[in-house]
Amino acid sequence: MMDMDQDPRKRLCFADGRRKVDYVLVYHYRKRSSVRGSPSQHRLSIISNGSYPLGVEEKDQEGRKDEPAEVVVDVGPPDPADGEKIMIREEFEGNLKDAGLEIEHDKENKAHGHAFIRLHAPWQVLSREAEFLKIKVPTKKSYELREEKGLAATMNEVWRKLNQPFQPKVPHQEQEHSRTKFLSHCFSRDKLHLYNIKSKDTFFDNATRSRIVYEILRRTACTRTCQTMGITTLIANGVYDSAFPLHDGDFHPSGQAEGKNDRQLLHDEWARYGAFYKYQPVDLIRKYFGEKIGLYFAWLGVYTQLLIPASVVGIIVFFYGWATVETNIPSQEMCDEDQNFTMCPLCDRACDYWHLSTACGTARASHLFDNPATVFFAIFMSLWAAMFLEHWKRRQISLNYSWDLTGMEEEEEHPRPKYETILLQKRQRKKKNTKNKNETGHEKLTWRDRLPGYLINISSILFMFGVTCSAVFSVIIYRITISALMAMSSDPEVKSNVRVTVTATAVIINLVVILILDEIYGMVAAWLTELEIPKTETNFEERLILKAFLLKFMNAYAPIFYVAFFKGRFAGRPGDYVYVFNDYRMEECAPGGCLIELCIQLSIIMLGKQLIQNNVFEIGIPKLKKLCRTLKDKERAPKEIVEQPGRRQQWHLDYDLEPFDGLTPEYMEMIIQFGFVSLFVASFPLAPLFALLNNVIEIRLDAKKFVTELRRPDAIRAKDIGIWYNILSGLGKFSVIINAFVISFTSDFIPRLVYQYMYSETGTMHGFINHTLSYFNVSNFKPGTVPSISSLGKDITFCSYWPDKCLPLIIWYKDYREPPWSTEPYQFSKQYWSVLAARLGFVILFQNLVITMSMLVAWVIPDVPKNISEKLKKEKTLLVDVFLNEEKEKLQLIQSLFSRDLTQEQQEELKVSDQTSLPLQQTQPGQLPPTSSPAPRTRPRAASFSQFTRQMSMSPRSDITQHTAV
Repeated sequence: MMDMDQDPRKRLCFADGRRKVDYVLVYHYRKRSSVRGSPSQHRLSIISNGSYPLGVEEKDQEGRKDEPAEVVVDVGPPDPADGEKIMIREEFEGNLKDAGLEIEHDKENKAHGHAFIRLHAPWQVLSREAEFLKIKVPTKKSYELREEKGLAATMNEVWRKLNQPFQPKVPHQEQEHSRTKFLSHCFSRDKLHLYNIKSKDTFFDNATRSRIVYEILRRTACTRTCQTMGITTLIANGVYDSAFPLHDGDFHPSGQAEGKNDRQLLHDEWARYGAFYKYQPVDLIRKYFGEKIGLYFAWLGVYTQLLIPASVVGIIVFFYGWATVETNIPSQEMCDEDQNFTMCPLCDRACDYWHLSTACGTARASHLFDNPATVFFAIFMSLWAAMFLEHWKRRQISLNYSWDLTGMEEEEEHPRPKYETILLQKRQRKKKNTKNKNETGHEKLTWRDRLPGYLINISSILFMFGVTCSAVFSVIIYRITISALMAMSSDPEVKSNVRVTVTATAVIINLVVILILDEIYGMVAAWLTELEIPKTETNFEERLILKAFLLKFMNAYAPIFYVAFFKGRFAGRPGDYVYVFNDYRMEECAPGGCLIELCIQLSIIMLGKQLIQNNVFEIGIPKLKKLCRTLKDKERAPKEIVEQPGRRQQWHLDYDLEPFDGLTPEYMEMIIQFGFVSLFVASFPLAPLFALLNNVIEIRLDAKKFVTELRRPDAIRAKDIGIWYNILSGLGKFSVIINAFVISFTSDFIPRLVYQYMYSETGTMHGFINHTLSYFNVSNFKPGTVPSISSLGKDITFCSYWPDKCLPLIIWYKDYREPPWSTEPYQFSKQYWSVLAARLGFVILFQNLVITMSMLVAWVIPDVPKNISEKLKKEKTLLVDVFLNEEKEKLQLIQSLFSRDLTQEQQEELKVSDQTSLPLQQTQPGQLPPTSSPAPRTRPRAASFSQFTRQMSMSPRSDITQHTAV
């Protein structure tokens, strides 16, 4: 045992120190009593169908020959359920041994605890399963990649040298720059001579070995005891606690870089925050964790890299607004105190008339995000989304080529445990109802079996939508009531900070509600998906993703949609306001417009979700779960037995880690963030910058979690990111519509254009504020709504308001509503309909222009890179040549051996003929021997290599006899 502790490699092996532990099964056992006895009373603790050194047992018995020991005797299970689990485990492990796996057990020498079962796959099993799974492996055949010449080669060399400091120091990464490429082909036991097999123990890496064992575990059945299929069903039924592959030892560095295992390399070059500036070692990630996780981190890397140009353009747009704020004419007019625009009260009775110049700060801040450059940025981000998807498709094809995933077929999946359970119950019910029990046949679940689940799903999702809308409406009520209460305060400072205080606190409340509902909706989505009874894990995952995305999308964006498209639209006008609960007026936008409030809402929710949910929760929750599991295990462990820390093996250390729950939470975080970046980017150009800063931390945080805090996931093959790509594509198209409406209806871009080119006498923006205001006769206020105390006196006849945003403004000029002396007072004017037509026209123009440009980008950029398509064609041709040459060599070898057999037969015939003709020559010397006509030479029949080997095993004497007889 001390040798195993000193050598880290032996901690990953069986007790013999040679056979690797490819997979570990864990279950909890409990004994009823213990007696004193000799160690010989122990039941056999090592069960293996491989070679086990008996010297270990002999030494162990000799060393404890004279020592009495307390032996825990299994006098019977505490309840029938435990006994049934023991029988199921025995049958399952017996079937695993029949499949060729080698098994090693722990000795159950405690009253109760966790027992670990180690599994090892020998070469015969690995080669058989690799052929069944069609795993591609490199062959001995290689070819030289074409070297680029001229300017392209020079540019590539310069780019490679510039990128050198950002490359991780990984040995596998350095091999990629080699000009030699080895051909890959599906593994076949009949073509072992084609592969470069230096050692059968290391030909398949650890991830491939564990994947092969996991496939055996998934399809191994327990038909005699429980009619179940696979390890997932057994874990769900409590027969086993967990099953997982082992990490490659400790992640702490143990020496030089050459002696580091893959886990240590990933920790040093990927999972450290100090490596934030380096590229990800995607190939090593794929080798260690499998293709599915490798594709996620590759996608996250591409997304983060492409956020850099988007961030740069967003910063330029922001600084353009900052640089032009002093020359912006509308904000100057709003800040001009000489114009003395008197505004209608913000609330009934308690609020006084006010001057537009007091909203100067919000007007200047609004220009930072509401300027002509915003339209350009919205178009740019729509094209950026299209380019991102096209670039990812090309990157995905390149990874499929380098990871030997081209031509990968879809693997047949086994049913989920719950599907099997419900299907078994249906069969049992049908057997009871039918007289002939043999008529059951192959049953399956139909839509009638799933109909209750579908109905619950629809009603629950609608209920969740109602909960989200109720939460948003509750925050609206909070804003309205707090605004009214603060307006009634006698403190002038409180009155002056009403809008800022209410907006900030309401957004924080929105953020807290979103974080709480996110966790609830995640659990609800999983519960609803279980009710649908999906057959396979892929179907379950896709349905879960759709439900979770729908609920979380609605939860995250409902407050933002309200501010962008609904706030202030239904507040009414002075003298005809809309009231909530007959007491409180519907809230209105700020004097500078709703866009600045949308910016505040988006920025706080986005930053809050990233800092709290994506980072704090990801760090804190796994540590809390690990602490709870540790405390629970300590309570369950016997007090008298204390396990020595020095004897803890790798499977003990890995079991203490948190189990892997899938990539859905990781993808969901980034998809919601992608929505923040693309959907409302017209209102917050700095969103890509904050997303970039978050992702730089997120990559290293996820990397550290995968390397140090989670058990090693099963290596799963995947060609793409699945349904997530469809969601991204849908968000990209939806963002075009949202940005078009934000620019048209939320910002003042269209009203400014209409005024400048249709109503401005000088063709400039001078007089725009006057153009956007309308008169109101204060005598038309409803009784009880007039300000009780006014600092402006009682000679106010007219005040002004901003009609299409329902904001009170100045008093003495015309706008989108008719003045009170008109034949149709307070009705929409011609200017209003002109602006509305221009807004709708811009939406149509923007959508068609951007979608056309996006389609053009997708058409111009090919999905498959040209060099990859050329390499695929060349490798296909070379593989055909290899197999043709192999068949040709086989035929030549067979023909040469057949010809050798024929020459041996002719020599034997000549010897026989010489022996028979010699007496005739002696008796009849003058007579010539009779010459027999030679037999016609038969054409050799083509044979396979296996037939040829069988023929060579036959004895030459039997061949001669057979040929002479013929």
